[in-house]
Amino acid sequence: MRNLILTCVFLLTACAPASIPNTSNNSIEPYLTVTPSLTSTPNVLVIAETPLPTATPFIYTIQSGDTFSELAEQFKISQDALRAANPDVSPNSMSVGTILLIPDSSQPLSTASTLTPVPAPVTQTVCHPSADNGLWCFALIHNDTSDVLENVSAQITLLDENNNALASQTAFPPLDIIPANSSLPVYVFFPNTSASANIQIQLLSAIQSNNSQRPSASLHNTIAQINWNGLSAHLSGQVILPAESTAATQIWVAAVAYDKDGQVVGLKRWEGGAIQPGGNISFSFLVSSLGPKIDSVEFVVEARP
Repeated sequence: MRNLILTCVFLLTACAPASIPNTSNNSIEPYLTVTPSLTSTPNVLVIAETPLPTATPFIYTIQSGDTFSELAEQFKISQDALRAANPDVSPNSMSVGTILLIPDSSQPLSTASTLTPVPAPVTQTVCHPSADNGLWCFALIHNDTSDVLENVSAQITLLDENNNALASQTAFPPLDIIPANSSLPVYVFFPNTSASANIQIQLLSAIQSNNSQRPSASLHNTIAQINWNGLSAHLSGQVILPAESTAATQIWVAAVAYDKDGQVVGLKRWEGGAIQPGGNISFSFLVSSLGPKIDSVEFVVEARP
């Protein structure tokens, strides 16, 4: 049985909102600026164990243009099974050359697990229409435990006014963890979808981990310079690895943008290189709003072993 606990190690030590007065010397163009039609409905949560693949997978190397959903369809397996076979691979940021294990679709999947999924609460759901008639949907998942949550995934289903399913996809957060006592959204994009659809959320997996060996990265001097029109923000800061920490081979920084009502309006992940104990790395990137103006930004850091 494949162990779902990620071999990567991470740590959040700063996730504080940063709201900075708008600056007029920033002429940043957002990549999506349409006015949204928000949907925020009561969620139906069903806790389900993520199936584990059998021990007969084969290897596939990611090519340019590959997507997680298309690969699952190509190999005639579920996205959940593909995710379970590759817990250290983020479906939303697969780079060319990444190795995937493809479980054998001819064999039955085992639903037994040595770890019990944690019922993490969903605190909000919201969708924003895109300029090409699609729909970006977010579900903000809160980790109210004292440990990190790993292997987090949820099923986002769009319903019509009669509660008939219009479309459904598996959603993942921008990082491979949700740190203790913090929140991160899972998200998906639905093409050619009505903005009036309601959202149903099914939590598929969330594994609690207290691995104390992960690198202890921390965020310092984080700044969010919101553009004059509120539709984008320039983000910067520094990631520091204490001298007593283990080395990190890669750093990820996630930025979640919120409007004045606390709804998620944007999300971006920055990827940096290795840091040795006692070292640091600076980051600078943009986040754009998919709907209303950005009011604040929260940062989350993940250090990978």
